[in-house]
Amino acid sequence: MNQTEQSSAAETVDDQVKILFLVTEDWYFFSHRLALAQSCRNLGWNVVVATHINKNYDEMKRQSFEIVPIRMRRGYGNLFSEIFAIFELIKIYRHHKPDIIHNVALKPVIYGSLAARFTRTAPVINMLAGMGYVFSRGGLSTRLIRAAIKLALKSSLSPRRHWLIVQNNTDATVLIGNGIASAERTKIISGSGVNVQKFKPTPEPEGPVIVAVVSRMLKDKGIREAVMAARELKRRRVDIEIWLVGDEDPKNPSSLSEETLRQWDEEGCIRWLGYQTDISAIWAKAHIALLPSYREGMPMSLLEAAACGRPIVTTDVPGCNELIKDSVNGILVPKHDWIGIANAIQTLANSPQLRAKLGAAARDTVCGAYSVETVNRETHALYQLALRESKRDRSHAI
Repeated sequence: MNQTEQSSAAETVDDQVKILFLVTEDWYFFSHRLALAQSCRNLGWNVVVATHINKNYDEMKRQSFEIVPIRMRRGYGNLFSEIFAIFELIKIYRHHKPDIIHNVALKPVIYGSLAARFTRTAPVINMLAGMGYVFSRGGLSTRLIRAAIKLALKSSLSPRRHWLIVQNNTDATVLIGNGIASAERTKIISGSGVNVQKFKPTPEPEGPVIVAVVSRMLKDKGIREAVMAARELKRRRVDIEIWLVGDEDPKNPSSLSEETLRQWDEEGCIRWLGYQTDISAIWAKAHIALLPSYREGMPMSLLEAAACGRPIVTTDVPGCNELIKDSVNGILVPKHDWIGIANAIQTLANSPQLRAKLGAAARDTVCGAYSVETVNRETHALYQLALRESKRDRSHAI
């Protein structure tokens, strides 16, 4: 976005705007888009959240959001249920008549964009947090699914009033280079934003070095590699503990089973803590953050760890390597390299000075470019640009 666009976008378009967020799961909205929705509400906008209601309904109602339950889920069911989900969205859009629609993640982007084409009432902001499971696997069935999703994405992003937000340069290059998205309507906004006042540095705890992996328990997050690195470090008699913090995710094809996770915990090489609500408390107890992911958009867990001043070990893959620069604010290792992970953890475990240096640099990185204020400001600039364009289109049609 050039300087002229930013200046125009900064102007207020309307005193009262209705924005509709489409997210498959309420827990994901709560963890990744709550602050953005709050910023819209604080501007006096009406905020509608269309999502599958699970466990955050009461909290979202306390935020004065209008909650619309939907039947659409992550993953894909039978053809009838998927067609019904699209018609349900068309009905919702026609009823609420939002001024702007913000679709979050792959399935809402495809289904929400298709539904919006039938209503033709609002500009659409599509946000992809990462390229997902189908873009990080190489099997035949996955390649076929990938081809179908590319076609669906291209159709979703082609209308003139549809915009795309991605979280790193690699994803933007892939989507634009493959003709799926246009450069003019693709914006890079890094991550969901982290609250640097809530997530802030604390002194390292006493005792053995704790390495925390905060993530859903997925193969594609590198959880197996973390476990193999833990076994190697145990063999070397390095005095560390590796904690796995997060739930399994049965709806994701890459999910590890609860049985497997419990077996690893009983083996004693790692501790599986399961889902935790207070992640800042985890980082207060940990010395090092680890995420051996195969591909990311812009990982929230690393942003929060960095804001807490913890050094990071992660893989040299899209998303992770935009946040972390090797030996500057963390350590990068090749994907799947569990020996490299073990070596990096051992290096940090043996050097409190290096942990402090890399952790302080990680904190500076987040405060400079990844704070929630920065992300919300950049997103609102895009909202205003889209609204102004929509207003011009309506005036020309009269």
